[in-house]
Amino acid sequence: METPPPEPGLDTEAGLRAAYGAHGAEIYRYALRQLGDDGGAQEVVQEVFLRAWRRGGSYDPSLASLRVWLFAIARNVVIDEIRRLTVRPWRRELTDEPESGKDSIGPADDALVDSWLVEEALRRLRPEHRHAIVEAYLRGRPYAEIAAEAGVPVGTVRSRVFYGLKALRLAMDEMGVEP
Repeated sequence: METPPPEPGLDTEAGLRAAYGAHGAEIYRYALRQLGDDGGAQEVVQEVFLRAWRRGGSYDPSLASLRVWLFAIARNVVIDEIRRLTVRPWRRELTDEPESGKDSIGPADDALVDSWLVEEALRRLRPEHRHAIVEAYLRGRPYAEIAAEAGVPVGTVRSRVFYGLKALRLAMDEMGVEP
């Protein structure tokens, strides 16, 4: 598998412009679907790229793609915005934009971003841990069945799931995903 060419650092103007050009519109559409508010979506995009610029030195392409990293930030910013609007519901009433009639949270969009984040985090696990977690949690198979297929004791599968989940939590923390 080929590694992508190195991208310019996000702490440079050229790097930030390139990241915005490649992912800004998609992040805007995601925020708009989540919030149902054009102004709020624009604020989210600005905040995402401001945070990316501030933390540009901490971005590690070996841990996550730029797109996944930016969407992790966007997800956190959208959650912050929804919380802020929930605390101050009168802010929405002051906007000139008519309500779109949508819920403020788009579950399909949120689930899509969550699945990208989980997929990226699973890639960082050791193969035996990843296999145990995928089979037990995502496919819902019993430990005994997984153990028989792998030719290991059930206790080994339990151990792999336990330590795999710990490693998964660590990987998600490294990616900046908040619980």
